[in-house]
Amino acid sequence: MRMAIFANRTAKEIIRDPLAVVFGIGFSVVLLLLLSAINRNIPNDLFNIEKLTPGVAVFGLSFMSLFSAQLISKDRSSSFLTRLFTTPMKASDYIVGYALPLVPIALAQGVVCYITAMILGMKFSFSLIIALMMLIPISLIFIGIGLFCGTVFSEKAATAICGALLTNLTAWLSGTWFDLNLVGGAFKSVAYSLPFVHAVDMGKAAAVGEYAEMLPHLWWVLAYGIILVVIAVVTFRRGMKLR
Repeated sequence: MRMAIFANRTAKEIIRDPLAVVFGIGFSVVLLLLLSAINRNIPNDLFNIEKLTPGVAVFGLSFMSLFSAQLISKDRSSSFLTRLFTTPMKASDYIVGYALPLVPIALAQGVVCYITAMILGMKFSFSLIIALMMLIPISLIFIGIGLFCGTVFSEKAATAICGALLTNLTAWLSGTWFDLNLVGGAFKSVAYSLPFVHAVDMGKAAAVGEYAEMLPHLWWVLAYGIILVVIAVVTFRRGMKLR
């Protein structure tokens, strides 16, 4: 009950800035339209819509980190959290309360992204629904990163880390824009030790119905998502004790 009430408050806080939500959801649409236009004017099928869409959907989720980091860092900088620390709420109540309202936004972003892709020529199939559902565990990775940064850093620092830095890391290390095999070596090894490329590969496999190929990447995504959320809870609990 406490968690649900706090999640409802967080949802209202997000709605107060609808422009940011619209930008986060619409960013994937802009990318798909732009890259599809480029693809029509080059000789080779560099940005194939079937391969491009799952990567863009994952890349768009990086904005969930920015949202979650801003939410928690703003509350930390005000007296709001200080007052809430006098209530019986636990650290897990806070973290889940911050995270829950962001999951529907992540799903909405994915729905808009795949609908745009279908308008651009991607064929609908049941596999696309599976690929869409896979965005839920992927979103936990980005939400967990944002909650951790928002707990540890100031609003300005958390925004910088979860904005420019994380989006660039996701872009370069996810394999969305180019095949990592073209680089290979240490770069590829580092990329596959992080969750971003596993999230994209899982989305690509799910979108074409290759569920056996999807599963190895799913374990990486789930492991990173759970670990990051747990770290956020533990870090937040330590912050509560320091207050």
